[in-house]
Amino acid sequence: MGLKIIKPGPLSLLQDPGRFGWRHLGVSVSGPIDLQAAAWANHLLDNRWEAPLLEIALGGVELEAEVDTWLALTGAPMGALLDGRPVPAWSRFSIKAGQTLKLGFAQSGQRAYLAVCGGITATPILGSVATHRRDGLGGLQHNGQPLKAGDHLPCIAAPDAFDQTRGAAGRFIPDYREAPRVRLIIGGDGERFGPEQQARFFENTWHVQPQSDRMGIRLSGKVPLVPPTRQWSLGVLAGTVQVPPQGQPIVLMADCQTMGGYPVLGFVHPLDLGRLAQCPAHHAVHFIPAELGTVQAELRQFYSFFKNHALGLCPSQEGSLV
Repeated sequence: MGLKIIKPGPLSLLQDPGRFGWRHLGVSVSGPIDLQAAAWANHLLDNRWEAPLLEIALGGVELEAEVDTWLALTGAPMGALLDGRPVPAWSRFSIKAGQTLKLGFAQSGQRAYLAVCGGITATPILGSVATHRRDGLGGLQHNGQPLKAGDHLPCIAAPDAFDQTRGAAGRFIPDYREAPRVRLIIGGDGERFGPEQQARFFENTWHVQPQSDRMGIRLSGKVPLVPPTRQWSLGVLAGTVQVPPQGQPIVLMADCQTMGGYPVLGFVHPLDLGRLAQCPAHHAVHFIPAELGTVQAELRQFYSFFKNHALGLCPSQEGSLV
């Protein structure tokens, strides 16, 4: 019992913070492509930081509640309707057994995150339920497949978990219509690019290409970069900015490979990756330089807030494997 999927939309994936400790075997971390939106969805329900939730690409999802519980919806606004009544974006709300939640298609941005009180119950594979389609890991069926019509998302009944709806403060809600200013730390082969190529990267207006996905965001600009020659591969992770020979950068994302041979210009601020992931095809992106120390301090603050405030006040299912 829990939530029944009536319409799964183009791509709906079960996710949690990711699959750590396996990169030496070529297993990607995976997890939500917009970490901030996912963290807020669980936070609004006082869920544990690692509680599994649903990542919904583009929208078009319809589900029916089989229990009385509370949900939270963040990320791209999709004109959500609960039995025909509008549901505010970036809020938590109650749902009764038999009620239907319908999501339209993204009005801005690309992905929404739907969390349920106590988290979705699923069996972890290599320590995580995160769905990685290319590696065939995670998800409800443990094989990396996205959700399909008729699937059930197991969760507990929690009708009395809260006594009122709640939303995130407006200052925390991104405007996905704007061209983001993405912070980048020069690193990897950055020095070998030289000052001229670094300046060209920051001065360019880049545009997201339609071939982008959870593995990487491909960019194009009027003035391509001239990358240095690389003779060997090296380890890569989400946020790595690779520059292939044609000079159009690729920003690696949650489902990226663990090794790569293209020269690396630097690394995107982890908290800006989600904003980049929400950009539709042809959306403009600007990059600005960032300092390592500043990024580290902001990451510590982020994790301290969301992990320390993940009180787990929503009741969890006894014996849950997640």
